[in-house]
Amino acid sequence: MHLEKIADVVRGLAADAVQKANSGHPGAPLGLADIGTVLYFDWMRHNPANSSWANRDRFVLSGGHGSMLLYALLHLSGYQLSLDDLKEFRQLGSKTPGHPEYGETDGVETTTGPLGQGIANAVGMAIGEKMAAARFNRPGLEIVNHYTYVLAGDGDLMEGISAEASSLAGHLKLGKLILIYDSNNITIEGSTKLAFSESVKDRYLAYGWQVLEVDGHSIEQVQQALAAAKRNDSQPTMIIARTEIAKGAPTKAGTAASHGAPLGVDEVAGLKAALGLPTDQDFYVPEELKNLPELMIQRGQGLEAEWNQLFDQWAKENPQLAADWDAWLDDILPDLSEILTLFTEAKPMATRVASGQVLNAMARIIPNLVGGSADLAPSNNTHLHGEGTISAQDFSGRNFSFGVREHAMAGVLNGLALYGPFRVFGATFLVFSDYMRPSMRLAALMGLPVVYVLTHDSPYVGEDGPTHQPIEHTESLRLIPNLHVFRPADAEETAWSWVEAVKRKKGPSALILTRQNLPLLEKPKGWDFTRGGYVLRQETEKLDIVLAASGSEVSLAVQVAEKMEKDGFGIRVVSVPNREVYLNQDQAYRNKVIPQDVPILAMEFGVGTGWYGISPSRVEVYGLDRFGASGSGSAVAKHLGFTVEAVEERIRSLIK
Repeated sequence: MHLEKIADVVRGLAADAVQKANSGHPGAPLGLADIGTVLYFDWMRHNPANSSWANRDRFVLSGGHGSMLLYALLHLSGYQLSLDDLKEFRQLGSKTPGHPEYGETDGVETTTGPLGQGIANAVGMAIGEKMAAARFNRPGLEIVNHYTYVLAGDGDLMEGISAEASSLAGHLKLGKLILIYDSNNITIEGSTKLAFSESVKDRYLAYGWQVLEVDGHSIEQVQQALAAAKRNDSQPTMIIARTEIAKGAPTKAGTAASHGAPLGVDEVAGLKAALGLPTDQDFYVPEELKNLPELMIQRGQGLEAEWNQLFDQWAKENPQLAADWDAWLDDILPDLSEILTLFTEAKPMATRVASGQVLNAMARIIPNLVGGSADLAPSNNTHLHGEGTISAQDFSGRNFSFGVREHAMAGVLNGLALYGPFRVFGATFLVFSDYMRPSMRLAALMGLPVVYVLTHDSPYVGEDGPTHQPIEHTESLRLIPNLHVFRPADAEETAWSWVEAVKRKKGPSALILTRQNLPLLEKPKGWDFTRGGYVLRQETEKLDIVLAASGSEVSLAVQVAEKMEKDGFGIRVVSVPNREVYLNQDQAYRNKVIPQDVPILAMEFGVGTGWYGISPSRVEVYGLDRFGASGSGSAVAKHLGFTVEAVEERIRSLIK
């Protein structure tokens, strides 16, 4: 194949699409066309006719603003992306959105845009390859054997998540991870010299990576570097590619002006003239390349057919492994009903402790459940007992030690979830979910079934003080669309929370768990956790008020109700472990659980503004709009007004 010619056609398509849309980032696609062409048409093993082939090489464009590079490559490779789709770049409802979006475009492996995320995703994918290989490969029958490529720029490497993820990748010696660094020395504001003067090479050498340097416009040098990267199976490789942003543009090449705006009609014409492309034709593909998609499909089908032969032999010799492979990739879950009976007679315990028992019980029946903590497993209770911890020497374990890297942990979990066979979880203290939020948001956007275990959920954390006492965190996580937030009131609700979270296949879940012990609450007959909220304690007198709460405040509400009942008050207690699910129930059910003709007091030991949504007019919120204090958990709760006496006083004022 004439790779130089393909690269120039990629440049023309990218420039035309951005110009037609009058929006976009032409500089990166023009500067990276040579590298992208080498990867897609010479180096990567992929099948455009089946973008979900299990043993394909993965490609991540971490700088998602350069999306037209990827779209042009996918179109010319034969993926389900037509020339008309390229002409609809950045238009509403098109297959070519402004940044690559997982599930929207054939061949796009992950949603990228927030810089650095793609690097962390790629690390997760490379870990997935190692873990799948350790479980399924057998001597001479290596059905899992592929590479992960990630293309990143200066902005990606400035973001902290890339440092965390790259450090972990070096530690784990991910030899099948190849990062190509587009070093063009340009950011939006101008030269990288404004804010970025470190030696990236030395940094990555310190991480334990192999580092190579090439002229990013020399196809031969790029090919040689990729070959050297593949020869080193004990280190991830960074290829520093020196490139010129908007290469070929007559006046804007090498300038920040080409980064985030169309080149302009005259500049596009000058670019095409310099490349030998017709200046009077837009979206031009020469006759000699019209059959390129068909050729790439034939090549890809041949690669997959060859692999299928290997797979069939492997499956014949390893029928149980083959059954596991199918079940894992099809995300078939076993019966989880036994999990729900773990705590029928339990002593008071922290929901983080209950979660640890549930998690280990689940791990015994879900063999592809894997995960870990950001250096907090003993506190989060997230260690899978007897299952081993993955390391550079052994990827057969099921526990991760992410180190103190919350941001990278969440991004890596996304990559591992995208990879395919594994169900994943990650854990830290709730207050540190601030470090994870960008990746959690992207998991929700992509519909990835990641489970987050977030413990130490309120000022009951105690002596560690305000820096470690979450106030606004639970409420802020509830604001993320498609993220289900569970805050269970006791051990039994914790088991239900885990089951519901694991059953989700199109979105992430966060389990918000206590440090302190909570009593096992008596449930009424026929209670239904799956509807997000239910009547936990029915009033015994004429109904005066409804107390709605989640987490530890449910047992506080029960104590208040039992005390005030002796004075003749009718108080109903409603547990709302998942407010989003509850608010999506039909109005008849919600009116039955929380009648609208009596006062309602919603209780949460933190910011509670979202609780006003449970009733349009009658609800009052007993929450917290200040930071905590240092002291024992019980002393802090008393100081902040979360006692039976303080809540009773508020109720009496409402009933008046």
